[in-house]
Amino acid sequence: MIGIINYNSGNIKSVANALSRIGVKSMYVDSPAQMNSCTKLILPGVGSFGAMINFIDDIELRNPLIEWINEGNPILGICLGYQALFESSEENPNAKGLGILRGKVVKFTDGKVPQIGWNKVCPPLGSSIIPKGYYYFVNSYYPIPIDEMPMSKTSYYTDFASAIEWQNITATQFHPEKSGKLGLKLLRRWINAN
Repeated sequence: MIGIINYNSGNIKSVANALSRIGVKSMYVDSPAQMNSCTKLILPGVGSFGAMINFIDDIELRNPLIEWINEGNPILGICLGYQALFESSEENPNAKGLGILRGKVVKFTDGKVPQIGWNKVCPPLGSSIIPKGYYYFVNSYYPIPIDEMPMSKTSYYTDFASAIEWQNITATQFHPEKSGKLGLKLLRRWINAN
């Protein structure tokens, strides 16, 4: 079963609908017991970094989620769900991210903010999950990873890591569930990956 972390906001219905379109059943998860019945998790995201982290803490999901990921179980972070995997964000400096990935989330300093619309994603050579092409973005912030890992690149007044594929973690700053056939292809690849 694919679990979608329900942090009381965001794009969970869009993600569930996208999974349904490719024939995949999912369930909303807001407790450790529900999480432990899943084979893969999706951490979606629309909203504020601080509000999301606070909700995860309020429902006591932080430590079980970190443990679940550190045990090697597959997770897909989407947009804010990608950012939450890092240590901190300029959006809410007092909110402590999950810290699964080392690095920080910073705000775009040039161009129209937020970035809204389609932009090109160039995955690293050998990417098995993220196809090259145009995906839909809505973001004012983006992560800067510290560690070396396979990263997709996108340019919006600066080059940034628009996605990562590292060990059991796949995470995208863009929204696969809103990116048409290419986004569904990405979700299908992630579902089918070991």
